[in-house]
Formats: sequence, C-alpha cells, structure tokens
Amino acid sequence: MTEPASVLAQLVRTGDAVASGGRWPRVRLGHRAWLRMYDALSLRELELVALWGEPDSVHVAVRQGTDAAILTHACPSGDYPSLGRRHAPAIRLERALRDLVGLRPDGLPDERPWLDHGRWSVRRPMGSAEPSAGTGAPYAFLPVEGEGLHEIPVGPVHAGIIEPGHFRFTANGETIVRLEQRLGYAHRGVAALMAGATVPFAARLCGRISGDSTVAYAYAFALAVESATGQAAPERAQWLRALMAELERLANHLGDIGAICNDAAFSILHAHTGVLREQVLRASEAAFGHRLMMDRIVPGGVAGDIAQGGREAIAGVVARIRKVLPDLIEVYDETNSLQDRVVGTGTVRSDWVERFAAGGFVGRATGRAFDARRWAAYAPYDRLTFDVPVFTEGDVNARVWVRIREVEQSLALIDQLLGQAPAGALCNQSGASELPAGAEGAALVESFRGDLFLWVRLGAQGAVAACHFRDPSWFQWPLLEAAVEGNIVADFPLCNKSFNCAYAGHDG
Repeated sequence: MTEPASVLAQLVRTGDAVASGGRWPRVRLGHRAWLRMYDALSLRELELVALWGEPDSVHVAVRQGTDAAILTHACPSGDYPSLGRRHAPAIRLERALRDLVGLRPDGLPDERPWLDHGRWSVRRPMGSAEPSAGTGAPYAFLPVEGEGLHEIPVGPVHAGIIEPGHFRFTANGETIVRLEQRLGYAHRGVAALMAGATVPFAARLCGRISGDSTVAYAYAFALAVESATGQAAPERAQWLRALMAELERLANHLGDIGAICNDAAFSILHAHTGVLREQVLRASEAAFGHRLMMDRIVPGGVAGDIAQGGREAIAGVVARIRKVLPDLIEVYDETNSLQDRVVGTGTVRSDWVERFAAGGFVGRATGRAFDARRWAAYAPYDRLTFDVPVFTEGDVNARVWVRIREVEQSLALIDQLLGQAPAGALCNQSGASELPAGAEGAALVESFRGDLFLWVRLGAQGAVAACHFRDPSWFQWPLLEAAVEGNIVADFPLCNKSFNCAYAGHDG
C-alpha cells in the first residue's frame, strides 16, 4: 500500500513550479493552499525555516522530515494574510519584511516596526521606496501592569566591546517579570547591497554579515549558488570547507564556554579557554592565511589550499585541546559555586523550542536533535562520522554541555578531515557568462549557533538578482525573552551569554 504524501509534498504538488532550486524547489501557491500551509505550521506539521519577500510576492521556506520547499504567494495589492497571527515565530520576520519591502501582513498581532527605527533616509528601501522624515520616534514597549514593578533599560550601548541591542526589563525587586528586546541597530542593508552585485562581490559581502560566522555564511552562499548552477565544488574543496567550518565551530565554542563561566564570576576557565581559542585562530591563520578564514570559501570551491605547515599547526592545536580539555571540564563540573549559578538557570521549555524550531546549542540543550549537517547531508558530512549531542534540561548548564560535547566532536571531525581529504582541484569557477540568469538555489548550513539558511537568485551577466539570509538567532532571540522570566536580574548576563545570539547576523 502506498504511503500517503506528506503535507509538504501535497502543497508542492498543488502549486505552480517556479524554480527547481535543488533540494529547495520553489512553487507558487493559490490562496487556499497558502492558508493550508498556515494550518500545517500552527499544528507543527511543518517547520518554518525563513520568511522574506519581494515587492510583488512573499516567500516562506519550510521543511517536513527530509523534505523542504520554498512556497510563494503573489501579493498584487501589497498585502497577504499574516502568518504571525497563527504562528508566533513569523511575527518578527513579518515586521522586518514590512519595514524593508512594504508588504502588509493582514492581521499581524504586532504592528510596530522592527528593523526600521525611523532614522533611515527612505522607507521601504527594497520596495516602493519613499523619503522618510527620519524622526526616530520612541519605540512603544509593551506595557506591564502590577504592583511594585520597575523598569530597567539596558543598551543599546553596552559596557563591553559588543554589538548594539536594547533590553527593557520589568522586574519585581530582583526577579525579572518580563524582558523585551529591541534589535535592528546593526542593520546595514546587506540584502539590498547584494542585489545587482557580482557573484564574487556578493560572496565577500556574505562573509562579512557576522564576523564570528564568516565561514558558515560563505559556505551557505557558495552552496546556494552551486545549487542554482548545478555545478558542485571539487571534492578536495568540499573537505577543506568542512575543515574550516569545524575550526570556526571549535574557536567559538571554546570562547563561549569560558565567557559563560566568566559571567558567573569564575574567570579562571575563561582564561584557559581563551588561550585555546587563540591557538585555534593562529592555526587557522597558518593554514588558510586569515584568523577567521574570511574569503577562503568561494562559489565553485575554495580560494586556496592549506598552506605549508598548516596541517601540522591544526594537528598540534587539536592535540593540545585534547590534553587540556578533560581537566577544564572537571573543574567546571566540580566547582559547586559555579554549578549553583548555571544549573536550573535560564531554562527553555521544550515546547517553545519545538514551536520556534530553534537550532544549535539552544535547541539541542532542550531535546531538539536537529543538525543541518545531518539533515542536509552536504558533502563531505555525508561521509564523516560524528554524533549530535543532545540534552533535555534546557538550562545554562545544558547549553554549556552541548558546547563541550560539540568541541569533542569537532576535534574528531578535524582528525577525519585532515586524514582523509582527497587530492585534486580546488575550484571549478564558472565565468559570468556561464551563470544561468533566473536560476535559484538555497542552502541550509550548520553554523556554530545553529542552522543558517540562504537563498539566491541569479541575474544577467553573472550578477545576483536577489539574496536572502536567515541567521539562526532569529528563532533564538525570542526564546531568551522567555527563558529569563522568573530569574534574577544578575543572572541575565549568564543567560544571555549561554544563548550568544548574533546582533549583526540578525539585523542584516
């Protein structure tokens, strides 16, 4: 007996095909099928991956099991039924879409602007742009009523050298009753800059969206372009890309583990992991010519091979981390004052994580075992052996342990990548005239924060017609608001660092 088609397969079959898109075909849905998609998302039959739009249409990337698709709905009058009305994870995405393009989500529960702070020179810069008065009217934070409550505004300028973001706390004494975030201060209009840019220049822009994830963003852009052109990178280039991705993951996780401990006033681990992180960055520079490996991944392959002495530098730092890490873990796990701060603090409920389809250490610390390296199985991860560590407690401690276990997995992956990488070509870059105008591609890549989505449409003469990227932080920031409720104000830095959401990656 034939298995019934999945909801997503039925929707794709109902729609009109627009672009093949490799694993992410794009279809245009009629009104009834579009609303059926809303039902499926609210019932959690589908997971929302991304939402964005153009002046005449709105696009939603969704997945179900091993299937994925981009669903499009025409908006000839400039409006569409709000998905956020049925599915809360879409609310901020729809607010950003309205700010950038001008499409109006009918029934959107929260009509406040998100990225547009009233200081842009134009409104709707990627749609029917018109001059803006640029008054910068105060943001209308949600009211909180109750006896004995007070507000604590923090940011957007912070005490440390970090990115800008505003946090508005409502507290009862020391207990947080509500946290409301205000982001968008780091918006640079990257998607608008990409429109009309050459593919090489767009690749450089992608690598600068979020500096700590430059490899992941470049990786996603390269895979999306290759999906659009139907031309994969050479095998050696695929292995070198994964090596860079694991080095980036290793450096960031080591830095985060120490920084979380530092926010719990336990600076000794911060010092030790900081040394290890620095050694990873130096090995990355020795191997690939740049501490962050910026501009090393390009559409069609990689910009260069491992430099002479680079393999030895990487192998050396892997050996040093393996030698030191067990003692650091023991100190973390057996220091009672530290455990008192992290265990049970900033807990995220599993139903919130499932509803927002949150990835990375936020999702895996609360039982959601999603990893794009497994799900998308992009080369060479389809030939590598690794585990996806999952914990269920959902607190700061669980998010630390996910990072610890992922450090161990990255060390094992680096061993495999160094030992099994084949010889061969590094790039099969096509000329601009060979890139098919109108072709589309998308990719889902596992950054150190979680799954990162990127879609691209190619234009004429090797230009990028349109590009959209969705940082994992879009679905993690709202969960931080929920996780801190009932915690004390002094524990917010600890909770915040355990999430380590991106500002620039989110703001674009």
